[in-house]
Amino acid sequence: MPLETKPRTYARAAVRGTGEEPNEEDISTVENQMTAFLQSKGIKVDSSNIEACHPIPRKNKGDKPVIIVRFVNRKHEVELLRQGRKLKGTQVYLNEHLTKRNADIARTARFLRKQKKIQSTWTANCSLH
Repeated sequence: MPLETKPRTYARAAVRGTGEEPNEEDISTVENQMTAFLQSKGIKVDSSNIEACHPIPRKNKGDKPVIIVRFVNRKHEVELLRQGRKLKGTQVYLNEHLTKRNADIARTARFLRKQKKIQSTWTANCSLH
């Protein structure tokens, strides 16, 4: 059974744990805040390559905020995800924007990897490997 993909997910990335959820006034500057934060960590992001950037509403106030970034081209998303290792130790994570089903499968695969039942797992282009 093949994994599901969302239409137009080829150029989206999710940034989790960027701090407090922005209020109405800050929504217009979410892109600027996100690019400034990433550049302060040594991650190159050109705002001209970003088509849209907005927060996703949280179900619970205790959840970490998630910001969806939509790029003009897939290669910019891949480049950003490759640089995500520079965020190690900051409690900010860069991930592909997966369907709920694929995210659950990826979570299960990571759990199995920790139990050493499988050797490795990763996602690329919204597919699980």
